[in-house]
Amino acid sequence: MPSRDNEWPSIPTIFANVVDPIGSGFVASLARPGGNVTGFTLVESSIVGKWLELLKEIAPRVNRVAFLFQPAAAPYAQYYLDVFKAAAPSLGIAAIPAPINKTSEIEPVIAEQARDQNGGLILMPDTFLLVHRAEITSLAARYALPALYPYSNYTKAGGLVSYGYDLLDNYRRAAIYADRILRGTKPSELPVQLPVKVQLTVNLTTAKALGHNVPSSFLLRADEVIE
Repeated sequence: MPSRDNEWPSIPTIFANVVDPIGSGFVASLARPGGNVTGFTLVESSIVGKWLELLKEIAPRVNRVAFLFQPAAAPYAQYYLDVFKAAAPSLGIAAIPAPINKTSEIEPVIAEQARDQNGGLILMPDTFLLVHRAEITSLAARYALPALYPYSNYTKAGGLVSYGYDLLDNYRRAAIYADRILRGTKPSELPVQLPVKVQLTVNLTTAKALGHNVPSSFLLRADEVIE
């Protein structure tokens, strides 16, 4: 029987939610993957500007925002941070990168931001923060800190607002690629695609507890309102 290492290159492979397919060595480029692997990436940096806009809309006084992330879980952090730093000044926001390495460092970041009534928080999409979402949303509520999250998992755990890509949508799109490959298309002919479906979720109970009056126009745009 051939080893996995010898067998793997001959098997057409589709990934559904890889963060950095080029840096990870899966593909040569997004447009021309090469080899026998293609799929769908989870990261698209322009969404950072929208995060800042939405946080400012729901909490207009915010003028300094910490961007929380765990470097080991987010080796792609600079990809987001560059856009964060570039987009913040146009909204009158001071951009504060906030890397943490362990759970005990979460509360000090939130407490520091909450010392200023104009502080806010945005979470980078990374697995470490997602695992600790209950603790993070609870601390943000305790310190009355307006925060925006990358997935609806956070708002369902009590977070204020989330805006992010639908994680399941890429799996649905991957099925289309699987069908095309089974019909004879080579993976190298199928470009790696960026995420396309986003979801805006607002936790109205949390907004009221924090004293934020969510504009009706904001609620009308929401895909889900938690009450």
